[in-house]
Amino acid sequence: MIKVAVAGFQHETNTFLKTTTDLSDFVKPGAWPELTEGQEILTRFKGLNIPISGFLETCSGEISPILWAMAEPGGYVCDDAFDNISQKIVSRLPDIRPDAVYLDLHGAMVTERFDDAEAELLKRIRSAIGSDIPIVVSLDLHANISRELFDLATAISIYRTYPHVDFAETGRRAAQLLSVALEKKLYKSFQQLDFVIPITAQSTLHEPGKSIYERISDFKLASVDMALGFPAADIPDCGVALVSYGEDQSVVESSIQELKQHVLQSIDVFDAKLTDAKSAVRIALNSKKTVILADPQDNPGAGGTSDTTGILKALLEANAPDAVLSMLHDPEATRAAHDAGIGAVLRLNLGGKYREYSTPVEADVVVQALSDGDFVCSGPMFYGSQAHLGPMAALRINGSGIIVVVGVTRCQNLDQEFFRTVGIEPADHKIVCVKSAIHFIADYGRISDHILFAVSPGANPCDLKQLNYSKLRTGIKLLS
Repeated sequence: MIKVAVAGFQHETNTFLKTTTDLSDFVKPGAWPELTEGQEILTRFKGLNIPISGFLETCSGEISPILWAMAEPGGYVCDDAFDNISQKIVSRLPDIRPDAVYLDLHGAMVTERFDDAEAELLKRIRSAIGSDIPIVVSLDLHANISRELFDLATAISIYRTYPHVDFAETGRRAAQLLSVALEKKLYKSFQQLDFVIPITAQSTLHEPGKSIYERISDFKLASVDMALGFPAADIPDCGVALVSYGEDQSVVESSIQELKQHVLQSIDVFDAKLTDAKSAVRIALNSKKTVILADPQDNPGAGGTSDTTGILKALLEANAPDAVLSMLHDPEATRAAHDAGIGAVLRLNLGGKYREYSTPVEADVVVQALSDGDFVCSGPMFYGSQAHLGPMAALRINGSGIIVVVGVTRCQNLDQEFFRTVGIEPADHKIVCVKSAIHFIADYGRISDHILFAVSPGANPCDLKQLNYSKLRTGIKLLS
């Protein structure tokens, strides 16, 4: 039986942020599992919708688990954090002496030193195990894939859905690719396309992503995949990339060219679908059904601060009679609410701690509910996963119908349990506001199909022309 070393190291890096991501951000738990090492990986990840879980379910080899770590998307990963975790992975390989390696990576990690952190990790692994041992990698749909990473990996499997409901399935496909690579020569092809797509235009539930990924599933090769890229990364390899694997080089090459032409024909269909916050609130108030307002430019899942107040101010100005918002990252307000208790009336400054994006909302609030932030996700993406978000509170702004959920942990709201943990049933409300870009649709789309991307200033501009790129490849086009 083959011996397979298994590890995971995930981060999506927004290079336009002033803050950095340090080792503590990888260690602490959140909506994702905490840093996990050794044999505990086999039990901690069993049955979860995470790539490493799907790989472990499917791989027929003897598994030697090393480490899995993930931090909430944010600014540059500190060198010491990257070196610490990389060293833990690489140092175990000589003792394991694996026949193959599987890595659960993101593909958009940038450190203080390395624009392509995943390629640097693979270089270090190759130095430890040599060039002949297969390395199979699973990557996020938002990966920014370089030629170097592609060359270092034997094969790459990429998420095919956004919202990412196929985490585990991608890990299963990686295990299948590894089986092929161990049995026969696996030919491969790679191509970058010279455009960057806004996050809100990348959904595979809508066109053109829906048709493109349906076509990807039709190819009769070992694997054909596409990464749409993470646009908030000012690096040369930012943008769309295609990968293809099979048993015949000419078929692999022709397939990737066919996919390329299919994608190029769809460029003009990509649409960020942005509406300014005031207009979005006005539309929502005039709707006869529940409306989901997403705050994509303050999406913590893309490095947003999760504390901007633009949409909250728009709701207040419009005197919205029934609106709920989650989750505002405000540790001070959260702790004040827990100290005061349910029913207390407090004068608080909500959010707006990062003044370059927004200012606080000063308001009298009633503490409506409190939570310890421990709950089990029920939506399609993280179903069954245990979240550990720390203290949370539901605050009703006095004299209004607006309830704001605050918490001590910066985390993207992609599951209705973010509301339910503080006693709010989202479907019972007229306007539901979430700090997210696309992932929320997987669960909140079951409440309503009336969804608006409400734009107010934040750390994740979805109009790419607002970003001051300096490192992109010459000739690359920014879509809108």
